[in-house]
Amino acid sequence: MSNTSIVIIIYIIGLIFGALVLDIWGAETSIFKALLGLGWTALLLIGIFIADKNEKEN
Repeated sequence: MSNTSIVIIIYIIGLIFGALVLDIWGAETSIFKALLGLGWTALLLIGIFIADKNEKEN
């Protein structure tokens, strides 16, 4: 399994956790929840970039 796939699986697990436990997509939203979602997506993009860079070097 490639590093990119692992990063995406971790992202999806985090989205499920955020939806069920943290109630990110609930009716009551806040700036904190929005920034949490944006931050998690930014970490996904950084992780994919690093994983892709490492795969190209090898």
